Amino acid sequence: MSAILEHANITVTDPKTTAQWMQAVFGWHIRWSGAAKEDGFTIHIGGDDSYIALYTPATPPSAGPRSYGMRGGLNHLAVTVNDLDATEKAVIAAGFTPQNHADYEPGRRFYFLDQDDIEYEVVQYDD
Repeated sequence: MSAILEHANITVTDPKTTAQWMQAVFGWHIRWSGAAKEDGFTIHIGGDDSYIALYTPATPPSAGPRSYGMRGGLNHLAVTVNDLDATEKAVIAAGFTPQNHADYEPGRRFYFLDQDDIEYEVVQYDD
């Protein structure tokens, strides 16, 4: 048996804002958007085979504790790209600060925090 991750669902303050920078940085497209649980709103954004559901409840979400020390916390989302340098420029153009650059097997990577302090890892694997 084999499983493939289809989607992750994360809470953000503004799905439209997050989707906009994800389109510009990752080249993803909106697959669906509409009403969601508890009078909230969701946008599904990604590629043809997987996506991230960007959810916001009717009442604006509050900031929680940093996830690395919290059981069940979302520590970061990782995205693979074909051109790490171009993606880093797009991250900067979107207003975010790349950090924690590393180059080790099997590839190069950096991290950044978005406007909701969600951490993203961007990786380019060696061919």
